[in-house]
Amino acid sequence: MKILLVFVLISFGSAAQIAPFIDFNGYFRTFYMNNFRQIEFQRIQSFQAGDNLIAYIDNRGDFKVFDGENKIALTNMNVEYKMSDYQLAWNIGPGLFCLENGEKRLLTTFGGRYEVSDSLVVYEDTRFNTVSVVYNKTIYPLYQSTGEISMPEIIGDNIIAFKDNGDFYKVFWRGNIYDLGVWMQGITFNAGTDMLTFNDPTNRTFAVFEKGHFVDLESFYVKSYKSGRGFAVYEDLNSNLWYYKDDVKIALTNFSASFWEVKDDLVVWGENNMIYTFVDGEKVKICSYMPKDYKLKNGVFAFRNLMGGVSAFMNGKVSEITTQQDAIYTIYSNMVLVELFNKSFIVFKNGQKFEA
Repeated sequence: MKILLVFVLISFGSAAQIAPFIDFNGYFRTFYMNNFRQIEFQRIQSFQAGDNLIAYIDNRGDFKVFDGENKIALTNMNVEYKMSDYQLAWNIGPGLFCLENGEKRLLTTFGGRYEVSDSLVVYEDTRFNTVSVVYNKTIYPLYQSTGEISMPEIIGDNIIAFKDNGDFYKVFWRGNIYDLGVWMQGITFNAGTDMLTFNDPTNRTFAVFEKGHFVDLESFYVKSYKSGRGFAVYEDLNSNLWYYKDDVKIALTNFSASFWEVKDDLVVWGENNMIYTFVDGEKVKICSYMPKDYKLKNGVFAFRNLMGGVSAFMNGKVSEITTQQDAIYTIYSNMVLVELFNKSFIVFKNGQKFEA
């Protein structure tokens, strides 16, 4: 029996800002536009959510998507799906589709592996043994393999590093492909938005790709490196932590950071048992202890406070959301959703608490 694969891409506007949850009655709800809304009245099987998009399988096994305003039934077939903050993809067999402006578009009837990021869908076409990317409603072929096909080295929000059939490293960014070079032993990349970081084995330097150009930041390899939205952070051989953006390097600390993380618009690091971030050109202390656990996304840093509850750094300010111990917390867009022990919920947004 031939199985049909369906792969659909959906993008919604950036204003939705939704935070879904299942309440104590088993109802599927979301926080949207400063109000709590009901999505389903029957228990659902599962859901995933990005900043502006919720995908879920309802009580009957139907696959649906919700953007805060509209609920769309996509298929009643069993699916596996992947999503980012702005896009959704799923497969049922070898047919590959995307949905653009409410219309279904056939990409290939021989779909294989695929990955989804905020601006990209990268997929295999097993008929021609190719890898292509969907960006801004246009399909761009990346490479064709004469042997076993491999997915790209790394996929960022809107940038890809990959090797073509001749093992030549290239970078895809905003619809264009840039040549890097050949290196048989491999290159380890880190990708964000408009930023790619790597130790360059050809020149023995630490380099970035930004705005269509390769730039050497250090004349030697560095220990570690990560990419954010238009910026890079790296630790040099002397354990100094550096921030780079728009041709400017700034030293974050010359004390060996106990840890450091980069995601989206935020960098955080531990120094002398304190947590810092870098905002608007200034080093800002978040707290004077090492949290038991934490999460960061967009410009929000949520963490376990000393009372065992949840606090958050948001809009340049640290706020205590709850002191209830072991509360579960998740970041959606610029909001923190906290689940308390009795299945009640708190949404913290722009300094305000909304309770359900």
